Amino acid sequence: MLAAHADWSIDPRKRWVTLARRDAAGWRAGAPRPVGDPAALTARLLAEGHPLLFGLDLPLGLPRAYAATRPEESFPAFLRGLGETPGFFEVSAGLETVSPARPFYPARGLRGMTRAAHAAALGLEGPRALCRLCDLATAERPAGAPLFWTLGANQTGKAAISAWRDWLHPALAAGVPLRLWPFEGSVRALLAPGRAVLAETYPAEALRHLGLVLGGSKRVPEVRRAAAPALRLAMARLNVSADPALAAALDDGFGADAAGEDRFDSLLGLLCVIGVLEGARPDFVPADPWVRRWEGWVLGQSALPAGA
Repeated sequence: MLAAHADWSIDPRKRWVTLARRDAAGWRAGAPRPVGDPAALTARLLAEGHPLLFGLDLPLGLPRAYAATRPEESFPAFLRGLGETPGFFEVSAGLETVSPARPFYPARGLRGMTRAAHAAALGLEGPRALCRLCDLATAERPAGAPLFWTLGANQTGKAAISAWRDWLHPALAAGVPLRLWPFEGSVRALLAPGRAVLAETYPAEALRHLGLVLGGSKRVPEVRRAAAPALRLAMARLNVSADPALAAALDDGFGADAAGEDRFDSLLGLLCVIGVLEGARPDFVPADPWVRRWEGWVLGQSALPAGA
């Protein structure tokens, strides 16, 4: 069995993947490394012939209000057909070019821009309609950013553009053996030799699953370094051992450069993936047809937003 997690960004220098292999003795995890060409990475892993659960820190799914306007039957079908939607990935500079066929906005910051105006340009009723159920805040973590919004430090729209356009759409259209959780079934039902199951993750969710509380911003190397003992305890609970390079990265706080937080997040996500495989976290998905067919869910998340 293989488990992997990629912390994703539109900037290839900030895309890092951490990989673990399971044998009779447990899991052995390596140090984070650059993703590089994601298609080539996936092909190498699939060539080993083992089941692979691959967590991705990027949106996999569409908000239901937008999905209701689509002719496809599900999000995987939508991804496969994106080649027939020219202009979909072009980020609009102004609201005058925003439409369901070109939903991403804004290309740059402008005075007076609001998510309510963005929703109205898409024909949606209010900013809440830009969000999926799993984007909303829960009692355990803050809200995530709406899919189509591309401005700010916590936006995920640009990561979705790069992954969907440059990797997932071409791979699915070419018949690469990828399956998307939860749209096509449960984790265990989808896992098979030589197949990769892709699942959305959220590092802020993974921190809470692991019982970690950071003493400051994860952007600070000293904060990441101070988290090493708690991370090692979490790994031990999941029967995960670190190879020498990962052990050194833990001690070093994953480096002092700007990508240190990305390497840190890639390990958090990997432990989230392993936690589901080991039964420490449930393979939970709300019993909501929109979630299961279109919106998707965050791997390991069991808390619902308030009022849901």
